[in-house]
Amino acid sequence: MNRGLDPIKGAIFDCDGTLLDSLGAWRGLEDEVSRLAGVTVTPEEHKMFTTFTIPEVARYFHEQYGLASSMEAVMGIMDEYMMSYYERAHLMPGAEAILESCARNDVKMSMASSSKPQFLWAGARATGIADYFSAIVSVEEVGASKREPAVYDRAREAMGTERALTWGFEDALYAMDTLVRAGYPVFGLYDEAHGVPQSEVEKRARLAAPTLESVAVREGSLVVG
Repeated sequence: MNRGLDPIKGAIFDCDGTLLDSLGAWRGLEDEVSRLAGVTVTPEEHKMFTTFTIPEVARYFHEQYGLASSMEAVMGIMDEYMMSYYERAHLMPGAEAILESCARNDVKMSMASSSKPQFLWAGARATGIADYFSAIVSVEEVGASKREPAVYDRAREAMGTERALTWGFEDALYAMDTLVRAGYPVFGLYDEAHGVPQSEVEKRARLAAPTLESVAVREGSLVVG
């Protein structure tokens, strides 16, 4: 149980797997481009893809496996597949409640994601959460993946909050590492079934839980339980 020692003024939320229930769609996309390329990706490649942007995945499948006539053509295939998901997206358990809790307690919010801007806006509008955010920022817009802090910094600057009081909500270990190195407090989501162990998340995150359902803002602090 949190005891009010974790003050919060700003929150930067990851999108896929944190706010939107979209990881199945991304795994389906990997299966689809693998099928079109006539290959079976290795476990090492799958792990690598979790840190890639869409252009990086498209470039890999075109250059490594010769899929389509160009990287841009691969991106077109991927964009069409994913937009069909985001236009009918669903929220993760607890997502709406934590957004509303932040809003009631004057905690500013932004979204920072590796997904394309058009996907993020489509998903936010489909689920009715777009108005919660001061900004919705894609790595595409800052020209750097979540291996660098630029997307988080842009999201924080839009809110005008102090770094030490701006929490990053993430479900990927490499992104949590980036936040920690950049000086942001981290709320980490763990998922043993999909290779994000609780023990590894707790090494990085100040607070951690398997879902957002038990998370809220109370008296200016982020609490779990």
